[in-house]
Amino acid sequence: MKPIKKIVIVGGGTAGWLSACIIAARHKGREASGFSVTLIESANTPTIGVGEGTWPTMRSTLSRIGVSETEFFRQCDAAFKQGALFSRWTTGETSDAYFHPLMLPQGFSQVNLVPHWLQQNNAQNFCDTVCPQGVICEKGLAPKTISHAEFEGVANYAYHLDAGKFAPFLQQHACTQLNVKHLIADVTQVKLTDTGDIDKLQLDQDQEISGDLFIDCTGFRALLIGDAMQVPFKDCKDILFCDTALAVQVPYEHEFSPIATHTISTAQSAGWIWDIGLPTRRGVGHVYSSQHISDEDAERELSAYIGKDSISPRKIKIRAGHRETFWKNNCVAVGMSAGFLEPLEASAIVMIELSAKLIAEQLPVDREVMDIIAKRFNATTLYRWGRIIDFLKLHYVLTQRRDSAFWRDNLEPSSIPERLKDLLLLWSYQSPWFHDEFNQVEEIFPAASYQYVLYGMRFKTRTETDTLQNTAKYAERLLRENKNMTEKLGLSLPYHRDLIMKIVERGLQTV
Repeated sequence: MKPIKKIVIVGGGTAGWLSACIIAARHKGREASGFSVTLIESANTPTIGVGEGTWPTMRSTLSRIGVSETEFFRQCDAAFKQGALFSRWTTGETSDAYFHPLMLPQGFSQVNLVPHWLQQNNAQNFCDTVCPQGVICEKGLAPKTISHAEFEGVANYAYHLDAGKFAPFLQQHACTQLNVKHLIADVTQVKLTDTGDIDKLQLDQDQEISGDLFIDCTGFRALLIGDAMQVPFKDCKDILFCDTALAVQVPYEHEFSPIATHTISTAQSAGWIWDIGLPTRRGVGHVYSSQHISDEDAERELSAYIGKDSISPRKIKIRAGHRETFWKNNCVAVGMSAGFLEPLEASAIVMIELSAKLIAEQLPVDREVMDIIAKRFNATTLYRWGRIIDFLKLHYVLTQRRDSAFWRDNLEPSSIPERLKDLLLLWSYQSPWFHDEFNQVEEIFPAASYQYVLYGMRFKTRTETDTLQNTAKYAERLLRENKNMTEKLGLSLPYHRDLIMKIVERGLQTV
């Protein structure tokens, strides 16, 4: 019947400080009864910093923990993200590109517009037919104006940010506004009880820290969940081949260069290159399979993309996969200690958000019920990791490229999850939509995301024209409304860099 009051987080960075903020904000009213959040951080662990893209969930997360969006832009070198442009993924040609926006198709909960678009023989690309956001991105426009309040906008948006600045920003907020205790120390020993729980952490400063729930945010090292709790790691390199990244920071030509308001993902011979625009620089990196290309050739492809003969990239090894269990006894893993996959759809930070939120909302009252909460957490989190793996693999199995072993190997049936195979067969007869299974509480990607990727990559779904008659007029109206909205927003929204400059100078209205 031991009450759960002392939360101990090991590891800083985005995972540690975001978890600390989310949990401390949720339980702020319990401080008088002895509730506390303590974060122990090593002075010798640098931030990896490849996770510069977020999901729209970050807007509600920042608002919930009490952060100002204006200050977030000012201190984190932040920019808006309205989706992703995928280039050369389908055919490999230079003209091959499609958008995965963050806005839902028009009238998404009422009518599935995919069959109506297919009936038009694809006169216009799917994204532009059903949503204005691809055009907004192409024009370099922001998703809101300076007159909008913080966290509000006319188009759905997420953020691009400097991870090296985001963690200190969260740390300042956690310690000054949410009373999170911060210790700079290295954990030298994890002491367990007879039942296998973590009892205390021995620190290098001859100090011991006890706790009721321990959260492992130690990254790939997995000091608690891996070393102490001996939870195995489930590798998925047989599905997702990319295991290495080369990352560089690229300056703009001049200080007023346009900032892309979307992530750019450009396919290469054995992987892909990300390109993320921040106000002060671009973050560019090549993610690839070391089994299909050498580091030297991968660096040459990255150099050619950037347009420079000589670069000095930072090499990052990726161990694609996740823990078999995420919450064992009184220890739960969040961030890279729980798992990591290639950053194709910015899933890293959103999994931190979702995991910390789930911990905060379902925090057990005492040790007796903790295992029940842990079982739920593990089922939900395992399901989410599985769906991320499926969705990332979807980008590879839809390709028409046969120009290298990497792309050919991705089409081998043995590398495709069975669930994804079943869905691809189903989607050849009916498109994913609002009422499908993709709208469970645990769902990580909505049906709309599958639509944008499938039909952006020219997937074929049979259409029964006689079944469309009942919704034809409503669909026509929605498509007209989308066209009108696209024209209106194209004329009324500011350029991306212009809005960011105004936010930094003048600030947004507080909610």
